[in-house]
Amino acid sequence: MTKLDESLRDDVRMLGESLGQTIENHLGSAFLQKIERIRHLAKAGRLDAASNHDALLEELSGLSEAEMLPVARAFSQFLNLANIAEEFHRVRLHQDVCELDAEDSFARQLKQLQADGLTDEQILQAIDRMDVDLVLTAHPTEVNRRTLIKKYNAITDCLRQLERGEYRQRRLNELVSQIWHTNEIRQQRPTPIDEAKWGFAVIEGSLWQAVPNYLRQLDESMQAVLNRPLPLDCSPVRFSSWMGGDRDGNPYVTAEVTRQVLMLARWMAADLYDRDLTQLRTELSMFECNAELRQRVGDAAEPYRHLLAGLRRRLGQTKELIQAGLSGQPFSNEALMTAEDLLEPLRLCHRSLIECGMQIIAGGLLEDIIRRIACFGVTLVRLDIRQNADRHAAVFDALTRFYEMGSYLEWDEARKQAFLLKELRSKRPLIPVGWEPDEQIREVLETCRVIAEADPDALGSYVISMASQPSDVLSVILLLREMGVGHDMRVVPLFETLVDLQEAHHCVDQLLAIDWYRDYTHGHQEVMIGYSDSSKDAGQLAAVWGQYKAQEALTATCRARGVHLTLFHGRGGTVGRGGGPTHRAILAQPPGSVNHTIRVTEQGEVIRFKFGIPEIAERNLERYSGAVLAATLCPSPAPRPEWRAMMESLAADAFQAYRAVVRDDPRFVPFFRASTPEHELGKLPLGSRPAKRRADGGVESLRAIPWVFAWTQIRLMLPAWLGSDAALGQAIAAGQLQRLHEMYGAWPFFTSYVDMLEMVLAKSDPAIAEYYAARLVPAELQELGATLRERLRDTFDMVLKIKQTGKLLADFPLIRRSINVRNPYIDPLHYLQAELLHRDRNQPNERLEQALMVTMAGISAGMQNTG
Repeated sequence: MTKLDESLRDDVRMLGESLGQTIENHLGSAFLQKIERIRHLAKAGRLDAASNHDALLEELSGLSEAEMLPVARAFSQFLNLANIAEEFHRVRLHQDVCELDAEDSFARQLKQLQADGLTDEQILQAIDRMDVDLVLTAHPTEVNRRTLIKKYNAITDCLRQLERGEYRQRRLNELVSQIWHTNEIRQQRPTPIDEAKWGFAVIEGSLWQAVPNYLRQLDESMQAVLNRPLPLDCSPVRFSSWMGGDRDGNPYVTAEVTRQVLMLARWMAADLYDRDLTQLRTELSMFECNAELRQRVGDAAEPYRHLLAGLRRRLGQTKELIQAGLSGQPFSNEALMTAEDLLEPLRLCHRSLIECGMQIIAGGLLEDIIRRIACFGVTLVRLDIRQNADRHAAVFDALTRFYEMGSYLEWDEARKQAFLLKELRSKRPLIPVGWEPDEQIREVLETCRVIAEADPDALGSYVISMASQPSDVLSVILLLREMGVGHDMRVVPLFETLVDLQEAHHCVDQLLAIDWYRDYTHGHQEVMIGYSDSSKDAGQLAAVWGQYKAQEALTATCRARGVHLTLFHGRGGTVGRGGGPTHRAILAQPPGSVNHTIRVTEQGEVIRFKFGIPEIAERNLERYSGAVLAATLCPSPAPRPEWRAMMESLAADAFQAYRAVVRDDPRFVPFFRASTPEHELGKLPLGSRPAKRRADGGVESLRAIPWVFAWTQIRLMLPAWLGSDAALGQAIAAGQLQRLHEMYGAWPFFTSYVDMLEMVLAKSDPAIAEYYAARLVPAELQELGATLRERLRDTFDMVLKIKQTGKLLADFPLIRRSINVRNPYIDPLHYLQAELLHRDRNQPNERLEQALMVTMAGISAGMQNTG
């Protein structure tokens, strides 16, 4: 074991001992001994391959009802503490290894591009054009409360201080005790505004520090390799948000919520800059300045401080105006400070310091603030708006009925387009004065009015869920125009189902064939690809191939029309929702589809894991930059014809096999609902959005997050492999294993897919899933469960054959070890959860429900993903 591994083990032991001492102080030695017995029995059961965990189950069965909740809390909190230790270990690893030698470091990427024959000028131009937009989403799967997250971050700070030799054990013990005595489950669901504040907290607590550090690293890499700096006004990565703007299926996101979130983001940005300027004013005490600054400040003895004092007053006025707006008082965005208002005096200070020979001072906090403005602007994030296409169509149906023109919903696509284009070219208003539509239609119109009132720089895209026709896009543009939106806001169709993905390029081609629309785009078309719903609709293998082909076709369509395409990837944290390692995922995209620009959703607990600690956030931002640069300048080659034919066959077989179970087997839905905590998930106050689109719907109405969450809780992980098992099995049986070897070895898309499948399989556990079935599933459904578990085991063998290895994750030992270390702590939670589900379904009890929710949170922490 290396010294670094020993450090991780020591941190886990230290945190575990602190938690144990806290539990003993609260509940006594006898209870702590019981926890230790459960832990040792779980560990022994994992070490014994033939074990059926009888001893562990016997110990757990002896728990009283009053003991179930504290036992669940003990194991849940240990897993959270283990996550903290691992996250800090990742920081330690990156500090221990020279960044220039890291596999996916930006400097290494630059050197590789040079080796591939790219000129320095080509690389510099690509960096200048790069626009990576990371979108923090409006439906977080983060189980942990914000209160606890702050305490977890404080523990990370303690570990950092201990690493430097400072004594922080007392403070660490205090934080662990605070965590133990804090309810880990929210009492109420977060509101959309709470979610937005959670996103702002990630920026304040981590990204505000990480972004200038990341940009400084890029600057140093560019100077070292290309002998050119990164311009101060250049930020290859920016941030957007859906929090407070995503109203698709969420009745709690209203126009008023969106208005408030826009103002809160603006206030938060002003407050953060105000803090920065307070510190900068303290530092810039110098008396010497250039003539330009002297002319501005007169005979002030401390010219920089004098100039910054005025800047801080402007920021204070901006904050006061926004606070008044939040209180309901009217104000105009024109009165608020702009990015140029903020930048101009800072640039003046920067020029003056350099001209006076104080380059080292100019390159400190002042440059950090300027780089923050390049990334965050004065709006912190750009807010996307998302709404379902049906809601827009309903507005026009009401209008055409009002004008006695018939039913818009009954018109064919050609008539809809003709009507919309005529109105778009018309100089008269369409919406009548005094019109009183129903509440849903008023809400759509009011949202467009809020967009019209907002600063265009505060807004991202208007995303249309379930888009399928050009009229879906044109209708939104017309609504925006009618409500007074004066700028050409990006309107983005989101193609989600497999059928819509297959037809996406036809829809976009028809749009771009319209001269009026092509002028509206200003040569830039954005399209969103849905990962979650397409996977739930068709199965993972068929979905990823459908997504790949859709991107290929969209890229070709936009190229032929002379329009730049930005693909917006609606990825989740799990493989079943398009998740996976950033660098590999981007490089696996079709050639030409990553062309300087990309948008990607970052969801739920993934936001905290990737961006919650500044050092880890810096590395992930660097990975995004390097991967997009490489995919732009040296994209992966197109698949060979025989590989494409193989994928067509695999996808067709996988789709048929997946649908045969999920849609066609009448036992499936009852089995799903009996064996998983799908119904009980609705009681866990995860996010503001309801778990289902329709209260009376079946699996098809279930959102992708709870769909994946439910299977993850019982370790069957069905969304990630069902269908793939049959398709890969048939290909191997037909003698195609050698071709699969070729595809895995030489095609990044297929390599990425198989590796992601392998990681999910490593987290799955047929024995755990079998116990849930035995405890919860009626006898008539047991056969289906046994069949699914056997198919899961077969998938293990197929992946090992394709990778030509003897065990899962042989190439990823750190991930394998992390899973193995966690399993003994997750196992008791699984067995407890199955028992609690059984009892709660037969005789609901508030105390048991609380324990049940804690097991859900604990298993999520141990698996390091929910949905």
